Amino acid sequence: VKDGVVEKMFIEPNKPGDPFEVSDADTMLSYIAPNAVKLEPVSIITKPGCPYCAKAKALLQHKGFKYEEIVMGQGATLTTLKAISGRDTVPQVFIGGKHIGGSDDLEAYFAE
Repeated sequence: VKDGVVEKMFIEPNKPGDPFEVSDADTMLSYIAPNAVKLEPVSIITKPGCPYCAKAKALLQHKGFKYEEIVMGQGATLTTLKAISGRDTVPQVFIGGKHIGGSDDLEAYFAE
């Protein structure tokens, strides 16, 4: 709606299955702000009390990234960490499905 006039309606198709095929957030954002930068999804594997984890999370926040945090000992184990990242240290950061690495690797990623 712009100045009281409906410019675009996101009408759902009448299909079985996912009713939000048309008006998901990405579709609406693409219409409303086609030049908007879409941030990649970010996941970070951490453990409580880790200063490098805190540093990596602060850097992500500073760069405007929201992230999903997976905390070691709360459903994630060292076996999981090694299987996913090939490493046994934290943090391990993934952006857009790509393994970035630890805190220093994240700094280098943003420096490029």
